[in-house]
Amino acid sequence: MATNITFHPGSVNPGERSGLLKQKGVTIWLTGLSASGKSTIACALEQTLLHQGKFAYRLDGDNVRLGLNKDLGFDEQSRVENIRRIGEVAKLFTDASCIAITAFISPYRVDRQMARDLHEAANLAFAEVFVDAPLSVVEQRDPKGLYKRARAGEIKEFTGISAPYEPPENPEVHIRTDECDVSQAVKTITEYLLANDYL
Repeated sequence: MATNITFHPGSVNPGERSGLLKQKGVTIWLTGLSASGKSTIACALEQTLLHQGKFAYRLDGDNVRLGLNKDLGFDEQSRVENIRRIGEVAKLFTDASCIAITAFISPYRVDRQMARDLHEAANLAFAEVFVDAPLSVVEQRDPKGLYKRARAGEIKEFTGISAPYEPPENPEVHIRTDECDVSQAVKTITEYLLANDYL
């Protein structure tokens, strides 16, 4: 790590920024198996918030992999770095009083805790949303055919099949997508945001 770098605080303090934008920043971290509904919910939540006049932005796993993190593979070290970078980017958005919505499998508790710790160290809000669906359900959905390929041995270290997924133990929001539709999922998250004075 370089030693000749100094952090420069912003010219606008967080309270002033929140007051001017009339909202507080928060990272909504959606985690769950592939095909559990994370991206679909994230897109619908972003649309809902924007139409309410809120400053919101969605960070999607595939999109970030195509740009910011295109240099990373899918080995364990790369997956950790992928989540670390996303945590840092989400933190910047949240510091800007944005409602940052992330949609990443992020299978390991320690990595999700790292993202939370980055926010807490900066006195920024972070809410984990467990987008939960049984393996049998997500395998039936399988929109990209990934589970089928993983079962055939074509994809190594695939979360839920040949690599573990560690479900959150105390998420701020828990959504069972085998028991609710997208609009209900978005309503659950927005109710959390309202209850905690983010809307």
